[in-house]
Parts: sequence; C-alpha cells; structure tokens
Amino acid sequence: MSQLCRLLVAGLCLFATFASCAQPFSFIALGDLPYGDEARAYPPYRALIGTINKMHPPFSIHVGDIKSGSSLCSDQELAAQMGHFALFENGVVYTPGDNEWTDCHRANNGAYDPQERLQALRERFFKPGQSLGKSPLPLQNQSTLMPTHALFVENQRWLHQQVLFVTLHIVGSNNNFEVRDPSAVAEYFERDKANVAWIREAFAFAQQSSAKALVFAMQADVFESKSNWEDFPAHSGFRSSIGNTLLPLSADSPIPVLLIHGDSHVFRFDQPFTLNKKPLKNLTRLEVPGASDVRAVEVTVDVLQRMPFAVRLIELEK
Repeated sequence: MSQLCRLLVAGLCLFATFASCAQPFSFIALGDLPYGDEARAYPPYRALIGTINKMHPPFSIHVGDIKSGSSLCSDQELAAQMGHFALFENGVVYTPGDNEWTDCHRANNGAYDPQERLQALRERFFKPGQSLGKSPLPLQNQSTLMPTHALFVENQRWLHQQVLFVTLHIVGSNNNFEVRDPSAVAEYFERDKANVAWIREAFAFAQQSSAKALVFAMQADVFESKSNWEDFPAHSGFRSSIGNTLLPLSADSPIPVLLIHGDSHVFRFDQPFTLNKKPLKNLTRLEVPGASDVRAVEVTVDVLQRMPFAVRLIELEK
C-alpha cells in the first residue's frame, strides 16, 4: 500500500470506530525452546526473550515444547519454564507440546504418567481469562465458553485489530493417538472432539465478529504421519481436526487463514496444504525454528493487503 493510501486510511480512522478500522501490527511466534540442559540452553533463550521485549510486541505466541524430548518432565522443569514466561514484558500465549506431557513416559524423561503431567500443565500454565507474561493478555478459554469441553482451558482465543487468534491443543507424536495404549486413545478422542469443536467455533466467531483474518497456533507438524497416498491417513492423529475440519473450513472461508506450528524445528513459510488434490491457497503455514536454532519469528499482519501475513526471523543480538 502506498504512503498516501496509508495516510488516507489513518485519516478515516479518526472518524471510524475501533472495530471498523484495522492498522498493521506485528506479533512474535516461537517454539521448541529452550532445548537442553540449563547451563547450555537457558542463556540464549533468555537473551532471545530480551530481544523480543525490546521490540515491544502486543503479544507473543509460544507453540509448545518448552523442554527437549530427552529431559526430565519434573515439577522443577515446569517451574523453570514458568519463570521464563514471566520474563516476557507483554502477554505470551502458550499452547502445550508433546515433550511436556505425551512423551513423559520415557525413561529418560523420568517415566511419568503423561496424563498426570498434562493435568500439571493445566494447573500451572493456564488461568481462565488471561495469558502468561508480566502484562497478561485478556483472552477467552474453551473451558469457559463451551462447558461440554470444560477440561480444555488450554484452548484459547482473542481478537486483536480485527484478527482472531486461536490456540489448539494438537501435539506431535501423532497427537497422542497411540493405539497400543487404551488410556492414550481415550484421551486423544476426547481432546480431538474438543479441538474440532473449537475450530468450528473459531470460524463461526470470526464471521460473527467481522474478523478480517484468522490465525491458529498449535505445536504439531501434521505431516509427520503422512503416507505415500494421503496426507491424513486413517492412522493419523490429525485426520479429523486438520484434514476433515480445518482444511475444508479454510477453503470455504472468506478471510485468509494462517496456521502456526513448531515440532520439526525448521523455519518454513509456505502453502503446503491441499484439499481434494488441489492447492489450498487460502491457508498459509508458518513453522517456527527451534531446538538448536534459537530464533523467533516476527509476524506482521496487514488486513488491507491481499496477502495479509509477512514474516521476519528474529536473530539473537550479537
């Protein structure tokens, strides 16, 4: 958009209501951090948070994996990561990853009960009505808005500058759809129903609130269970929520959709999804870096642009 157009828009905003006038803004997306022992992994992660604070974003989104897959799932580890979230000057919205609960049964993770660790996450990291961070962001939780899914306090949403943001509790390791463990299967199906309902509600609420764009954030790289014939085969833990819900709703949506995730630790900004073997151009994917790649992503949203999303990697200060 030209500078003249922006000046005209700014002038019109003087006479418009807040709800009807959206200005470009930027937020931060990050995930799969910190990875490793305290001495090695914590200092660069804290430095990255310091860099983010200097940018003064309205909020940040952490898409899960707040520890590596080979470290203890202890209460001490959770307390340390709560301490890191408290370093963010503005609100930070967190959605869980597999490393902090589904994979905690591993011996090198301490052989914890994954569902007990999930309950610990819900009790420690999620307070209805607000995010984490020094200046918490007001938001809404599925547990409050949809009593049928009262467990799912971690599924959150908020509006900012006519853009609806929604977190989904969809994690790696095939979304905990582990057929050899009946308790894991039962947990998966209950959470999957909640995620499907939350996705449907997101598109409905976006329409009701006249949102100009829709952003989803979750942990999983949903292509991890892809087969040679299908992106979401029957054994995929992402078939119902992503393949049968998010993709067709995105295809029918009159507004652009962005899906942010982590899990594979590779920075990507593309449009890899297809529906009925056709490219899905209304849905853009951002995968954040992570693990040994200690960087975040600045996402700029300008709903007056045909492609409203732009990204820039945030490097550690030298």
